[in-house]
Amino acid sequence: MATPAISGSPAPTPGTDISSRGPQSPSDPSPEPKQLPELIRVKRDGGRLSEGDIKSFVRAVVDGSAQGAQIGAMLMAIRLRGMDLEETVALTQALANSGQQLEWPEAWHQQLVDKHSTGGVGDKVSLALAPALAACGCKVPMISGRGLGHTGGTLDKLESIPGYTVIQSPEQMQGLLEKVGCCIVGQSKKLVPADGILYAARDVTATVDSLPLITASILSKKVVESLSALVIDVKFGGAAVFPRQTEARELARTLVAVGAGLGLRVAAALTAMDNPLGRNVGNSLEVEEALLCLDGAGPPDLRDLVTRLGGVLLWLNGLAEAQAEGAARVAAALDDGSARDRFERMLAMQGVDAGLARALCSGTPAQRRQLLPRAQKQEELLAPTDGTVELVRALPLARVLHELGAGRSRAGEPLQLGVGAELLVSVGQRLCRGTPWLRVHLDAPALSDPQRSALQEALVLSDREPFTAPSPFAELILPPTTAQQ
Repeated sequence: MATPAISGSPAPTPGTDISSRGPQSPSDPSPEPKQLPELIRVKRDGGRLSEGDIKSFVRAVVDGSAQGAQIGAMLMAIRLRGMDLEETVALTQALANSGQQLEWPEAWHQQLVDKHSTGGVGDKVSLALAPALAACGCKVPMISGRGLGHTGGTLDKLESIPGYTVIQSPEQMQGLLEKVGCCIVGQSKKLVPADGILYAARDVTATVDSLPLITASILSKKVVESLSALVIDVKFGGAAVFPRQTEARELARTLVAVGAGLGLRVAAALTAMDNPLGRNVGNSLEVEEALLCLDGAGPPDLRDLVTRLGGVLLWLNGLAEAQAEGAARVAAALDDGSARDRFERMLAMQGVDAGLARALCSGTPAQRRQLLPRAQKQEELLAPTDGTVELVRALPLARVLHELGAGRSRAGEPLQLGVGAELLVSVGQRLCRGTPWLRVHLDAPALSDPQRSALQEALVLSDREPFTAPSPFAELILPPTTAQQ
């Protein structure tokens, strides 16, 4: 097996002026680099930072010469003054160049795809989508993250499967792509280290919601994967970073434009995050639901999102002539068991005992539950009155589960992997007073009165007739060189 090349500087991306990478002639000396205080002052006063300025700042972040106060000041200046497209492209590229690059065999070029989500409640799309894409002929080197705050993390969900190892070397990643077609791994400290430093600083400097900083953080981790196509699931709604669809659309358009500037085909899907996605929320419970999706079953909103996002990717990289055809191919991979087979093989190659991986993927839902972490007790909540389920607010549900141990408030905190909740009803369903609508899995002795009250307030009932819930998929922003199909 050939090993992937690792280098400190990647090959130039399309649209990059590679002449600037060579040594400067004596007759055209490079300008003296600005000191950090001057760079901060330029951005603070609304000026533009050059590509060289941005490289200098990122270099100082990585080598430790930038003080914490200086990093925070620059982030706040960017948050308040913004960055134009060229600045954001330069920042993304500089972050990507701050560590190792992943390079794959040339023959894989058109097959390499990935998906990223801005974070949601019950969002287990990656667990089903990566193996489904692999079954459709793609290579998916998915670098995922952990949950922080009320949103769940893909790595935490997978680590609820005993033995699953998220840390994989580039050589191990290539082996997974060769033999399985996909891997879901964590971000190494050698991959995009500057982003790790800036991300931690953003979290404590109230600059998390900066569009250029969000864009550069997301895309820098994807640039190092050397992808042919990427789809980003941009959430909007009550449990999303951006409550309003107009704000999410602005981020989506920025991501697509910056991706184009880096030579990367990026599509951005706007999807609603008012209700939880699917019916299960919580790490091991979401693994169970992802397995149902891989069985060709499970909640329709989850399957809809998996097939739509997969269809976009297959179309973007030329493996399908239209988005609908791509979605149908992904659906077929879910229905015929080929996606589930890839998931089983991925588990076994990422540290899960082969017998356990087989039992999880071939077992019944009841058998699967016995193989995954379980909470000590369950408590059901009852509908307070008759009505039609108009909404199950995802944010208060996620916050209570976070309090119960399903999420973390700071990096490194241990999780209660079996804690979570099952929705026993669907949006649009008619309920009678006293009908169980939520089953909470908890390790605490019981829900507190405030927790129970918060959960009950998450259920919104109306006098409407029963209805079919709409798809969470709301809008698609495509690269500028493509046409909607």
